[in-house]
Amino acid sequence: MTTTPRAGVRSPAPQEKGATGTGHEPMTHAHVMRALSGLLLGLFCAILSSTVVTNALPRIIGDLGGGQSAYTWVVTSSLLAVTASTPLWGKLADLFSKKTLIQSALVIYVAGSLVAGFAHNPATLITARVIQGLGGGGLSALGQIVLAAMIAPRERGRYSGYLGATFAVATVGGPLLGGVITDTSWLGWRWCLFVGVPFALVALLVLQRTLNLPVTKRRVKVDWAGAFFVTAAVCTLLVWVTFADNKYAWLSWQTAALVGAALVLTLVFLGVERRAAEPVIPLGLFRNPTIALASAASLFVGVALFAGTVFFSQYFQLARGDSPTMSGLRTIPFIAGLFVSSTVSGRIITRTGRWKGWLLTGGALLTAGTALLGALRHDTPYLYTASCMALIGLGVGMTLQNLVLCTQNQVSPEDLGAASSTVTFFRSLGGAVGVSVLGSVLSARVGHHALETIGQLAPGDRATAGKASGGGRLPDLAALPSPVRSWLEGAYGHGIGDVFLYAAPIALVAFLVTLFIKETPLAAAGAPKRGGEADRTG
Repeated sequence: MTTTPRAGVRSPAPQEKGATGTGHEPMTHAHVMRALSGLLLGLFCAILSSTVVTNALPRIIGDLGGGQSAYTWVVTSSLLAVTASTPLWGKLADLFSKKTLIQSALVIYVAGSLVAGFAHNPATLITARVIQGLGGGGLSALGQIVLAAMIAPRERGRYSGYLGATFAVATVGGPLLGGVITDTSWLGWRWCLFVGVPFALVALLVLQRTLNLPVTKRRVKVDWAGAFFVTAAVCTLLVWVTFADNKYAWLSWQTAALVGAALVLTLVFLGVERRAAEPVIPLGLFRNPTIALASAASLFVGVALFAGTVFFSQYFQLARGDSPTMSGLRTIPFIAGLFVSSTVSGRIITRTGRWKGWLLTGGALLTAGTALLGALRHDTPYLYTASCMALIGLGVGMTLQNLVLCTQNQVSPEDLGAASSTVTFFRSLGGAVGVSVLGSVLSARVGHHALETIGQLAPGDRATAGKASGGGRLPDLAALPSPVRSWLEGAYGHGIGDVFLYAAPIALVAFLVTLFIKETPLAAAGAPKRGGEADRTG
């Protein structure tokens, strides 16, 4: 059966043979929640894979014999894979079965988790995290895409709140769970990498029973060349920012070579995308000011988001001497702020259809919280630290989902996947580059503050201090004499404060970009129609 499209709304794509979704009854809340159940489980896995190791990383890297560079790359490698694969997942979602794609992403995630859990050196762990990131990129991108395929923009804020709540639960539960597992002698940190596997397997089964979407039938050619060149460009950029100021100076021939190579690869990518029949990132999307600005804002918000999740654990364990479990407990204000703001803002946006005020408020809170943490030291009162973390969490919760929402409100149904994944791509890119750059800043600033204050130690302790701060390995604070430990905690506390001081202007830029995004009312139409239980292959 066919229907006459309303003015300004494109006709839905034809369903794949075998689809049964031919009725016209809108999806009810109960039906949407059943369809989202497996999707939320999959998203939970993707977030859990990055957060569950947060508080375990100092111990993981110490046991595997790595240093600050390895610490940074364990995080960055996963973000890199998410960044590079997100546009490809988004494009595939516009062409093939979203259900099959999500299940494929879960299988990839499980494979990466198993390899990571058995890793015996930093290189193997980093490789496994790349595999995890490929699966996590699919789960993160496809969550927003499937939501947009089922629900009209005006109602989407409510359900985006559920995604935000899942993000928050996985983010708060991950560090706590990881800390407890690491501190439990009969488990150990390897189970932090295995713990997401059962959730992923359950998600596979639930998705098979509950997610049923019509599948478009189109003859396509996947833009593998575009995917390759965008990955190569991002990888080259990350190699540069990771090793700059460590292996070579920021202003050096190595910097010129790597930056030049990244620019050339980017230009090649743009040329490929202009000619591709089905580009990974449709460049025409950026002619829309809202999409262009939302993508730019996501880039800068990603820096602040991942700076918080990565460096909070280092602060509490290396500057305050907390256990992994206590470190997780101390980050609750950050997650609580994110949980509350994402849930509340989503519900209010659904009632009012207005979203820009939330973006502006979130950007302001994010900037304020990050700037205030620039004063962080190893002996900073926890109440001050917790208040700043709460501000950052509130800001992130108000911005992340709503940047995707305002983008989705600007595109036709067949471009939802590409548009959603483009915003997610820039957020992940910001996180990957931000963690690499700020990790390099941390290493340099800790060394600076350690050298500046080593004269405060007794002559007999200086040799021990030199060994503890040298060699490129993360220190084992428990094995150090009390004066040396206090000296090194002071250097880490001041260095991590400097990291947030560097991140504050980036958060300010995100806020300034959102000022120029023009608010358009959310459409009240566009949800798919329900019939039968839709296509079982979708």
